[in-house]
Amino acid sequence: MRYAYNFREKSHWSGGIDVYETVAQRAAEIGKYISETGCTVRKAADIFGVSKSTVHKDITARLKDIDFDLFEQVERVMQKNKAERHIRGGLATKRKYELKRSALSIIQE
Repeated sequence: MRYAYNFREKSHWSGGIDVYETVAQRAAEIGKYISETGCTVRKAADIFGVSKSTVHKDITARLKDIDFDLFEQVERVMQKNKAERHIRGGLATKRKYELKRSALSIIQE
């Protein structure tokens, strides 16, 4: 694998231990994780302990220069997630109001 970036950055995603790794390594690891699991940018950000903006920048800009095949795989996952996001949002809203309704019925009893 060819690394286009060779500067180092401090991150905290390894169980609270300070881990120094290259940005290119992080981008490749995040890309591999997303392509294997199909997770969202938000979920990947939580798992790797970085912001959503960082994950998005890693997989849309940096990964293209690092590993183009992996970039294409991740791009397909991202397109699928984008197409499904309105469904996930609707389900989250449904769960929210179901919880409110059940809590209200418990209080009224």
